[in-house]
Amino acid sequence: MVKEGYWYGLPLLLVAGGLLGVRLYVPAVVFLIAAIFVLSFFRDPERIVPEDPGLIVSPADGRIVQMADEDFEGLPARRLSIFMSPLDVHVNRAPVAGIVKRVSYKPGAFHVASLPHASVENEHNIFTIESEEGTIQVKQIAGALARRIVFWKRPGDRLVRGERVGLIKFGSRVDVIAEAGTEWRVKTGDYVRAGSSILGFTKPKT
Repeated sequence: MVKEGYWYGLPLLLVAGGLLGVRLYVPAVVFLIAAIFVLSFFRDPERIVPEDPGLIVSPADGRIVQMADEDFEGLPARRLSIFMSPLDVHVNRAPVAGIVKRVSYKPGAFHVASLPHASVENEHNIFTIESEEGTIQVKQIAGALARRIVFWKRPGDRLVRGERVGLIKFGSRVDVIAEAGTEWRVKTGDYVRAGSSILGFTKPKT
């Protein structure tokens, strides 16, 4: 479990215990259920990260809701969007090994994260990874419930594929943008897991 889970979950457990102590059983059960949900939300299971060269793994747990063509640093690219429900693991991971080149946070709206315009209009944090095979951009997007994007890395940090890099609290979306020529192995509607599900293969540099 990530440390944020204790900050949110333990106070709820303490309140539930106090209510039980004064025999207020119904509200105690309500707080206990809330605590269990919160602690479950911040769970952080270990994952087996595939090691084959050139792989792009999923940065998030969730369902792929959109794949669309767009520009990436002036070049044609493909965007893959993953919607994380409140029941999914919300720890984000690096899709490729490489160096964090840029990090950019932008405040914005809080539309439902599964909607297409959430990628543009919602609060988000973008980080760009330069790898040996190519450049990958990841966008952490806040949703209707989420109001807090967490990113633990800084420009210049070196990442290992599948490494934990942050999280988004209480429902959100993560976009992966890769250069044209990337070989995607997934489709809209597929469910993926952070660090272990293979999204595709990067285009090698020439």
